Amino acid sequence: MSGGRRKDMRRLNPTTIHPPFANYAHGVEVAPPSRMVFCSGQLGIGADGAVPEDVEGQARLCFRAIAAILGDAGMSLADLVRLNAYVSAAEHLKGYMKVRDEFVTSAPAASTLMVVQGFARPEFKVEVEAVAAKAV
Repeated sequence: MSGGRRKDMRRLNPTTIHPPFANYAHGVEVAPPSRMVFCSGQLGIGADGAVPEDVEGQARLCFRAIAAILGDAGMSLADLVRLNAYVSAAEHLKGYMKVRDEFVTSAPAASTLMVVQGFARPEFKVEVEAVAAKAV
């Protein structure tokens, strides 16, 4: 991998459509053969049950959890091909994107970011789910 680009993944950003609004790709093509890992939505809660009050603290925990899940599969955040993120208010968008860009430093994944009404517990401000792929 050089310059954050992998030969087994191709970022799809056609010039015939509007470019991405932030650090993500409109699509990601994964070349065969590859293994894939699907991560359930991760909330900003520590192993000890503590939930930071700020969206950045919660987002960091989300990405650390995703990194741990991927690590169990022999992968890393560099293998991400898709992120779905949900924040509980528009004011949390900027903080989430800042943290995402701290953790996702290689070529960007395809991504969706939505503002939702809320989560199962009111203290949660962000949830992130992910898909990763790695050539075998």
